[in-house]
Amino acid sequence: MKKVISILLLAATIFGFSVQVYATSADKVSDTIESVGKYLYETVKNPTVSSIGGEWTVTGLARSNIDIPKEYFENYYKNVEKYVKEKNGVLHNKKYTEYSRVVIALTAIGKDPENVAGYDLLAPLGDYEKTVFQGINGAIWALIALDCGNYAIPKNTSAKTQATREMYVTYILKRQLSDGGWALTGSISDPDVTAMVLQALSKYQDNDNVKSATEKALSCLSSMQNKNGGFFTYNEETSESSVQVLVALCELGISADDKRFVKNGNTILNNLLSFYYGKGFKHIHEDCTNLMATEQCFYALVALDRMSEGENSLYSMSDVRMTKGSDSSGLVNKNPDVKKMPVLYNGKTFDDIKISRYKTQIEALASRGIINGKTNRVFEPKSTMTRAEFATIITRSLGLEIKEKDIFKDVRTSDWFYPYVGTAFSYGIVNGVSESEFHPNGTITREEASAMVSRAAKLCGHDTQLATNEVRNILSAFSDTAKTSDWAKESLAFCYSKGILDSNTQKINPKECVTREEIASMLYNILNISNLI
Repeated sequence: MKKVISILLLAATIFGFSVQVYATSADKVSDTIESVGKYLYETVKNPTVSSIGGEWTVTGLARSNIDIPKEYFENYYKNVEKYVKEKNGVLHNKKYTEYSRVVIALTAIGKDPENVAGYDLLAPLGDYEKTVFQGINGAIWALIALDCGNYAIPKNTSAKTQATREMYVTYILKRQLSDGGWALTGSISDPDVTAMVLQALSKYQDNDNVKSATEKALSCLSSMQNKNGGFFTYNEETSESSVQVLVALCELGISADDKRFVKNGNTILNNLLSFYYGKGFKHIHEDCTNLMATEQCFYALVALDRMSEGENSLYSMSDVRMTKGSDSSGLVNKNPDVKKMPVLYNGKTFDDIKISRYKTQIEALASRGIINGKTNRVFEPKSTMTRAEFATIITRSLGLEIKEKDIFKDVRTSDWFYPYVGTAFSYGIVNGVSESEFHPNGTITREEASAMVSRAAKLCGHDTQLATNEVRNILSAFSDTAKTSDWAKESLAFCYSKGILDSNTQKINPKECVTREEIASMLYNILNISNLI
């Protein structure tokens, strides 16, 4: 936070603003996070599922650098489990922001939202129509929730329309008003909603349409900022409006004292601190301490603090260590040699996967050192994968101990893939094209990949055997089942039944070579359902 204050003071000097305004902020800010955090901890003693006294307190405290007892977050999680059980996993029939808010808090404390008392709280966000039923708010918070933990878009088999991230982004962009802002309803832009949209779109700035919309929205917000550095919502200057704009700037990596948001010598931070009262914050200046306002102002200051310290943003939670209880190391029946791979390279990505539908899966594997690009910045998602490359990444993905073996005459000890082919073969994941040849540079077809992934799934503890009628029923949904080799049918059926392969297609294309991005998706999916990622 000291870095932020220094920047503010420097800005005051450069732009000729009143240093006294910034000094007042500097006197308060360094102690505010600590004091307000303590106030929230003591006030919200038993956090549960609630928009006030629940997720926002938990998220703010979890993302702060305040030393909060672990028991506090464990207690919240127990309350969530109890609530979810009572609701039979249905948090709300129409307001899907309920799921998003809980997902964000669970991610912040390192809990798995895909298995809470046996219920998957991410799955509802895979239902496009139900998520956007409440309007733009649903799409906004669905994106924030999905992206905070870098979650793959959940498959929702009961959804009339399966959601994608692109669908939510498009839904939001289509509702941008002529002045560049957004509103829940009507044609007058609202600063809160506009700022929340920017938070949701912050991870999609490589999309030219999103980038353009963002610049228009920032101009709109700047024009709405008043001389006090704040914003009016329904003719009242509220602390929450400054909160949302400040968080939006932090998520976008824009300085809190960007000249576009300094009015009459006042910054958004100055305005926010003007609502500080007693131990918390006020909703409006004429108000007393308000818990909802205090929670939101607190997490905004935490967002600013994280930015100033060069830490992940408030809603970029890849720095949180995710735990999955007793299942954190995999399924009960997995081979003991199979290990969960940790994140080694936070934020790892490639320049050419920006529009790949498997971007999340590729990044998840790359961050763990499981899969590499063709270069440090180029992945080549549409390229095919060789048998040697597959043997390598499947070995890495399962954390298998290297077992070097001289098995194939076309796999020499000097080859970079030599140890991985030997290991994958030793565990029964890959075979040779003959007893003496592996054909390392040969490409892999979809049915071959399915067979290899199914063998890996068995090592992960899955029962991969399916009855003949099950195989027939699953594959009958595709128009080209007859083209599938008999030896591959059970493996393909298993992969489709578990969501390892996307069943929302008309054809299997079994003889078609799979791409690097598709292999990444298949491996991510098997690790995901095996509690290994």
